[in-house]
Amino acid sequence: MNIKWDAEKYTSDFAFVHQYGHHAAELIDAREGCTVLDLGCGNGALSKALQEKGFLVTGIDASKELLHIAKTNYPEITFIQADAADFSLSHPVDVVFSNAVFHWIDKTCHPAMLQCVNRALKENGQFVFEFGGYGNNRMIHEALTEAFQQCHYQYQNPFYFPTIGEYSALLEQAGFQVRFAVLFDRMTELKGEDGLKEWIKMFIKSPFSVVKNKAEQEEIIETTVAKLQDSLYRDGKWYADYVRLQMKVIKNDR
Repeated sequence: MNIKWDAEKYTSDFAFVHQYGHHAAELIDAREGCTVLDLGCGNGALSKALQEKGFLVTGIDASKELLHIAKTNYPEITFIQADAADFSLSHPVDVVFSNAVFHWIDKTCHPAMLQCVNRALKENGQFVFEFGGYGNNRMIHEALTEAFQQCHYQYQNPFYFPTIGEYSALLEQAGFQVRFAVLFDRMTELKGEDGLKEWIKMFIKSPFSVVKNKAEQEEIIETTVAKLQDSLYRDGKWYADYVRLQMKVIKNDR
């Protein structure tokens, strides 16, 4: 999914995306000096955290806007612009890590992406990742569907949120052994009084391509926010109903 990010706003107002990634990074079981690829590195904040653990880190992302932030803030780390489903490395790495990326990639592209990851890893290398799992933001997407329908449009959910079983099968087909997998709720606080509205504007982009009128776009967003007032606005704060899929797998020794 090709998106032109507002990199500055993403970095300042949605820092929780990379902050939660620290939890997934704890699954990495590798010694200092091991090579790590941060796949979908974004603004590089997690790449830096991995480097501070003693790893030799390379970051890959498709967004030139986010990579500009990464290269500016962390010039000592190598960052490469490339598609997660079509990349290659000059030398294989010990670990491939990814946070909050794979749900952006169309389901049909995941086999190709997993093959790229497999080729990028050394034998018995680790692949550790977290992304949106089955049921992620269900309440938000249901409210958006209703708001689109009220304005006589069809809402197309652009994301891929698989179950553990579904994604484990894809991983095994790509030559990985699943060692750890968990699907869990993570109700996530959003920043500011307009937190949900700003979240929708940041992350729900392609469905609005069918709505050419800006006023109608705003109406849909306002209607969605109103529908979720009772369920996702608590004690003066907005929340997003995240569900995350976190996994650790090993490349098969063939």
